[in-house]
Amino acid sequence: MKNRFGKHIKLFVYLIIIVLVNVTGVTLFFRFDLTSNKIYSLSQASKKVVSTLSEPLTINVFFTRNLPPPHNQTERYLRDLLEEYAIHANRYFNYRFYDVSFEGEAGERGAMANQKLANSYGIYPVQIQAVEQDEVKFKRAYMGMVLIHGDIVERIPTITSTDGLEYKLTTTIQKLNNKISALLSLKDKVRITLFLSSSLKQVAQYMGLKELSEYPTKVEEIITSLNNKSYGKLEYIYEDPSNDKDMESLQKRYNIMNLKWPSLLSGEIQAGRGVIGLVMEHKEKVLEIQILRVLRLPILGTQYDLMDLNKIEETINDNLETLININEDIGYLADHGTLAVSGGSPMGRQSQNSLSSFVALVSQNYTLKHVNLKEGPIPDNLNSLVIVRPTEKFSEYALFQIDQALMRGTQLALFLDAFNEVMPQNQRAMGLNRGPNFIPIDTGLEKLLTHYGIRMKKSFVLDENSYRQRVSRQFGGGEQPIYFAPVIKNKNINKDLDFMKRIKGLVALKISPLELNKKRIDDNRLRAHLLFSSSAKSWEMSGEIMLNPMFITPPASENEKVSMPLAYLLEGEFPSYFAGKPIPEKTSENTDSETEDEKDTEQIKPLKKPLIDLSKIEGVGSFLSKGKRSKIFLVGSSEMLKDSLLDPEGKGSNAIFIMNILDVLNHREDIAAMRSKEQLFNPLYETKGYARAFTKTFNVAGLPVLVVLFGLFVWLRRHSRKKQIQMIFQKSR
Repeated sequence: MKNRFGKHIKLFVYLIIIVLVNVTGVTLFFRFDLTSNKIYSLSQASKKVVSTLSEPLTINVFFTRNLPPPHNQTERYLRDLLEEYAIHANRYFNYRFYDVSFEGEAGERGAMANQKLANSYGIYPVQIQAVEQDEVKFKRAYMGMVLIHGDIVERIPTITSTDGLEYKLTTTIQKLNNKISALLSLKDKVRITLFLSSSLKQVAQYMGLKELSEYPTKVEEIITSLNNKSYGKLEYIYEDPSNDKDMESLQKRYNIMNLKWPSLLSGEIQAGRGVIGLVMEHKEKVLEIQILRVLRLPILGTQYDLMDLNKIEETINDNLETLININEDIGYLADHGTLAVSGGSPMGRQSQNSLSSFVALVSQNYTLKHVNLKEGPIPDNLNSLVIVRPTEKFSEYALFQIDQALMRGTQLALFLDAFNEVMPQNQRAMGLNRGPNFIPIDTGLEKLLTHYGIRMKKSFVLDENSYRQRVSRQFGGGEQPIYFAPVIKNKNINKDLDFMKRIKGLVALKISPLELNKKRIDDNRLRAHLLFSSSAKSWEMSGEIMLNPMFITPPASENEKVSMPLAYLLEGEFPSYFAGKPIPEKTSENTDSETEDEKDTEQIKPLKKPLIDLSKIEGVGSFLSKGKRSKIFLVGSSEMLKDSLLDPEGKGSNAIFIMNILDVLNHREDIAAMRSKEQLFNPLYETKGYARAFTKTFNVAGLPVLVVLFGLFVWLRRHSRKKQIQMIFQKSR
């Protein structure tokens, strides 16, 4: 009886343990993602986005049940993904799957109502192919979702694949979690301080600054209006630094204009000094707005330009977005002969210089903001500036603007060409087709880059590991290597950086090698990251350039072939090129067709000769000799952005690389790492001829031989064991 009673107690205890383990597993569990790229685990960027929501986010998923493969796997993956989001999200995140099955499957009234709801959001059924009972059938299915955040609705009408689904969802949520949410989550207010010395009033009228006395009141009104739209997260402070000690401490803390003048107009204006500037601060982040700019013009001399009050609100608003990390503008240099982002030809045909795929990719998460250096300075609030194949000479003043933008922390993405391709006009008339002439480009950017510690060589990189073009049968068939289109293989890509780890191959075109000045890099405490290089079978073409594949042959000597760096990312506090040099004057950059008299007339019209010599007023603070921490990306080919190398869907390695670079330059390293998680390009490891022959022989003959040997081993072991048993029985007799 005791044994039977003990068994029942044991069984009861086991049942309790099993129940408790299952209950614990509901709340305390963990998962293991054994995939190499962790494609089934949420990225840090995704976790951060859903954990910092400050307003309710609702995701409504409309997916027909019991779909045939592979669509059923997509639904399963989507369910798992949203569940993973929910685990790491705060209380504002919620999602729901709606039953939208059609009649004949589970056609209930609720399903019909859900279909109408889906249609109201712009989600409509699509036709998919299914194989049932050895027959190919077509059926309609809902496969979309809607994201609702406040009054904003974003929809993903069709989800037919799991490729890039996490990236698409996270970036969409991030877009919805806009400035309002960011402001609501701020614990500390954004402090906006206007520093304006009252001593400036005595020289303001002579400097052409008539509105200066109204500035404190007007700026306060503007910020009060903005504060009503920003949930009271702005704090306005007006300070009037009056003594030299205050001004000196301000100059050390902020980069604002500090003016100093001697006695002027025979003593009517006493010697003095003053500061002027607008500073925005949040926690450790600081942005200075230069509301007073110094212009040094020929003939007229020094001029002072006070920011129009009408632009103050826009500038503060743009800088506010930068300060709380929601700025989505990317500057694009639109003059000096750069490639136009439209890229279309006058006849409506696609141009060979088209950047339409680049624009489509950038538009998913950013807004391209045109910057015209000939019309005005580079906006202070830009995180990055993209410069693509400039062909016109930059004036010293334009170079000064780029240099100072870098000093302020604006990151530079440079896609430069070493040569300008010019097709000779007489070739068509004479029926010749020798190709274009390659004229070296010298815009002036070269000396800036050399000063920072890097330069682009005037040559092209040719590589035996190159793209191979199929030749039509009428020309003999086969493949023609395009040596000036190097294929960058996995081993020549830097894997030390997170955003480069999963990029396993790239294609370049008409690319020039780069060279580092290591001493200058080290002296300035900069870091240079080589992103990718050509193979060890590459060589340079310089001097007379001719890119006809039929007439290009690799060098006979292996000593002439060497791997060359093709793309660099430099980071650190860059020294200004203009440190210790006179600040350049703003000169006219009109077309050469205008006469010098016309240029002078245009300059003089809107300006008058000042009553006093303004050059005697020394301005400190408008120039930065050493910059904030920033980055420069440089690649010697604008082809990297053209449609020939980028796909508009953004799934190719080249597209992922370009978008990762832009994300890194806009402080979104986590987004860049997430984008390349689902890498579609996974080339096989290269093996030499003898390795391939050995593997093939081993698979064909080696495996059967191993099986036979293993069989013999088993037979011999059994035979030996049989003999041992016989010997035991013989001894026992």
